[in-house]
Formats: sequence, C-alpha cells, structure tokens
Amino acid sequence: MSNTSKLVMKEVKELLTPATLIPIIIIAVVFASLGTAISGSTNVLSEKPTIGLINQGNGPLSQFVHDNIASQAKIAYDQSDVIAGINAVKDQGGVCLIVINSSFDSNITSNHPGSISIYWIMRGAGLADALKTAPLEAVLSQTSQKLSRHLIDNSLSSNSSVILQPFTRADSTDFKGKLILGISPGSIASVISNQSLIMPLIVMMVIIYGGSMVINSMGTEKENKTLETLLTLPVSRNSIVLGKLIGATIVGLIMAVIYMVGLGYYMTSFNLSAPIDLAKYGISLDLPKYILIGVSLFLALMCALALCLILGIFTKNYKAAQSMTLPITMLALIPMFVLMFTDFDSLPTAGQVLIFAIPFSQPTIAARALMFNDYTIVIAGIIYNAIFGLVTMFIAVKLFKMDILLTGRVKSAEQKRRRGLFSLNLPSRPSRKN
Repeated sequence: MSNTSKLVMKEVKELLTPATLIPIIIIAVVFASLGTAISGSTNVLSEKPTIGLINQGNGPLSQFVHDNIASQAKIAYDQSDVIAGINAVKDQGGVCLIVINSSFDSNITSNHPGSISIYWIMRGAGLADALKTAPLEAVLSQTSQKLSRHLIDNSLSSNSSVILQPFTRADSTDFKGKLILGISPGSIASVISNQSLIMPLIVMMVIIYGGSMVINSMGTEKENKTLETLLTLPVSRNSIVLGKLIGATIVGLIMAVIYMVGLGYYMTSFNLSAPIDLAKYGISLDLPKYILIGVSLFLALMCALALCLILGIFTKNYKAAQSMTLPITMLALIPMFVLMFTDFDSLPTAGQVLIFAIPFSQPTIAARALMFNDYTIVIAGIIYNAIFGLVTMFIAVKLFKMDILLTGRVKSAEQKRRRGLFSLNLPSRPSRKN
C-alpha cells in the first residue's frame, strides 16, 4: 500500500467516526419519514375535493351550477340543513360546504350576479392547509366559465359584468371549532403564519449559535489543554457539566431576547396590515401563555446544549468541533420548515411522532397550540423536554468521567487490556533505606 493510500485511510478513520456518522444517518431517516408524511398530505391536491352542497334555489341556473360542481367533486352532503352539512363535511374530512342561495336565479335574470356562500373547514394554519382549498377554487373557476357560456348561448343576460362574473361568493371559515364569518382560510393562515413565524426563527437561531458555542468551547479547551487543568481542580464532574450548561443557557436566553425584540419590531409591520383581528375570536396569546412558551423555550435550549455538550466530548480540537455542529443545525431546521409548511395537527400520526420527538420543536408547537387554548400538548412537551434534558445531562456526566473526554475516542478492548497488563506488571518501587 502506497503512502498516499495509508494517509487516505488514516484521514477516513479519523473523520468517519460513530460520533459523526450516526447523527447523519438519523437525520436522513427523519427527512425520509417526514417527506413521506408531507407527500401524503399534499397528494390530496390532485384528487377531487370532498364537499357538501346545498341548493336553496329552485331555478334552472342554480341547478346548472349545482350539477357542474357536483360533477367535479365528491359530495359528502346534499340536503338542506347548513349545520348538518358542515358536520357531515367535517366527519368525512372534506374541504367546505357550498350553499347556492335562493335568490340565485332571480338575481341573474335581473342583470345582477348570483350569490353563493362557502363554509370552509380549516383544520390547521400551515401553508399546506391553505393549499387544500386550491382544487375547489379550480372547480368554482370552471363552473363560473361554463355558466358564462351558458348565459351567452341562451341570451339569458345582457349585462357584460354579469356574464364576466356570473356569481359572487361569501366566505366563512370553521377553524378548529370556531366559525369565523366573512373570512377565507387564506386570510386566517396568513395572519397566524405572520404571528407564529417569530418563534421557529428564534429557536433555530438560538440553538444554532448556542450549540456552536458549546461544541467550539469544548474543542478549544481540549486544544489549549485547559480542560485537563479544569479536571484536576477539586470540582465534581456534575458541577462542571451543570456550570457549562447553565452558563451557555443564560447566554442563549439573552440572545433569544435580543432576537425576539428585533423580530418583534420587524413583524409589527405585518400585523399593522393584517386583514383580521383574531383576538376577537379568542385566538390570541396573553401573559400566562407567554410564560409557558418561555419555559418550553428554556427546556428546548437546555436539551440542545446538553446534546451539543455530548457531541463536544467526542471532539479532539477546534477544527473537529466545526463538523459536529451539523447534526444540531439540521435537527433545528427540520421542525422549523415542517411547521411553517403545515400545522402540527394536520400531519399524519407518523409525522406528529417524529416532530414531537425532536425537542427543539416544542416551543413552536406551544406557540401555535396556546393560541387555541390547547394546553395538553404544551404540558406534554414540557414534560418530555424535561425528561430528555435530564437523560442527556446524565449521559454527559457519565462521559465526563471516561477517557473519551480527553482523547475524543473510545479506547478499544486491546488498548484497555494492554493498559491493565502494564499496570499489573509495573515493578514495585524499592523502599528507601535511611
């Protein structure tokens, strides 16, 4: 084997360690699972929408619209009761209930556009939830075009504005049990996304910077040999671990406050132009809810720093520490992008389990859940992060008591055996005679 080959093998062995390989494998599995879950939710866009349909009119034009919509959708309800229709659409996972108003025909024949009412069923506030309205929007657009041609072919209206727009619509949204009149799902998703965008950004930035500080600190201390000096002091390993975690957490929280203030002023520009005030419908955050979000953020940061401390133990120097930040960065980015794309409640069960298992996702989940007074998942997330943090700190303390802390690698069985033989065969020191 040539010298170059030997050097290549040496570099590969040093870089391709379990500490760097296992996190990448975990991230790949998480991405694959989330991709499957999200693709399952977006496949709905290519299917016929499930809707309820009520025709309160008694003329041929309202029946024409009814038949055209029914031919392009799956009908979950086709009776006359609005409340029963909304419930039937909910039970079958449908998109909305469409009501063709009783004055539809008379309006058009008097050269005024007809009117329909749409009661949207909105289960989440993510981008994917808002996109689920797209198939029905296409159905309504095609129906409008067909009705325009029908009016022209049969000379049923001479008003050009009616021909171009034969019917108007009034949108209302049933959002997690709250009926919001006069508001479309897109408007609600836009407002909630603007209000909840700040939390995933804060979590991502704080975890990335805080985690990098912890890992780089461990690499620098090993490179400068200051860690060995620290371990010789009469201080317990538990105190060292807690000191590093609490110190880094305080710095991270200071960073979070700075980011929150800056992004808060930035997001104010969006809130000033918001089309609706969700506080009127009980969708808002108050001081007790902000306190719960703060606790969730603190525990998520503790979990992140404990994981970074464990990864930092496997580093040999500052250079090696740079690559160790990748797993934490990716785990912080995954929940941010997923929860910005879709609501946690809208994810399939497998996706919910995976997102919930990432401790960094809890503050984002809490911020949105508390807007709808859902305390159960918030408390569950706080308990989960507390247990996760204690377990990771316990592992960190155990690793601090092993040789890997200074060497950056686990000793092989042969190395341990040789060390044991060396200590057993060490000749005793002769006694000193006076």
